[in-house]
Amino acid sequence: MKISAQEEYGLRCLLQLAVAPNHTRTIAEIAAAEGLSQPYVAKLLAVLRQEGLVESVRGRTGGYRLTERPEKIQLGRVLRALGQPLYDEPDYCRRHAGTETEGSCVHSLQACSLRALWQTLETWLRHALDQLHLSDLLQSPCDLAQRLRQRLEQAIQELPGATESSLISGIDTTKLQRRPAELSHAWPADS
Repeated sequence: MKISAQEEYGLRCLLQLAVAPNHTRTIAEIAAAEGLSQPYVAKLLAVLRQEGLVESVRGRTGGYRLTERPEKIQLGRVLRALGQPLYDEPDYCRRHAGTETEGSCVHSLQACSLRALWQTLETWLRHALDQLHLSDLLQSPCDLAQRLRQRLEQAIQELPGATESSLISGIDTTKLQRRPAELSHAWPADS
């Protein structure tokens, strides 16, 4: 997985606001603190404002501020606003159909194990990121590493008990035309 510049810098702009959530910061202040151009920061803040994560405040003491407390803002929501999903069906399959085809994938649902892989990873990643909040990133690096490890372990432990259809919600498993016993090897057993 590759983190885009928009995801990295957008998150850093949010962190600038999260440090003092009751105060506003101007585009110029955020740009100077992060070493970014003012037009780029303005673009990032517009994306974040459109998602409802920040708001602009007019006036002499105006600028931008968070719309919610940092402990309420999920990192998954932030990264969905700033970037693209790892796997976005059906566009993903169309973009990677093969050079000899005309927009439809050379693999059928029954023959494509990659589709299940990418969608499962996307589900796990989003679930883990939704367990983390902007406030978690304001901790010391040691505290943060420990908390991230705990939250990610918790998120992973919650997933094995989920049903196959909830883990791969975008794939209609009835169309896979495989018996459940044939699919069971791909999923961890319920504890």
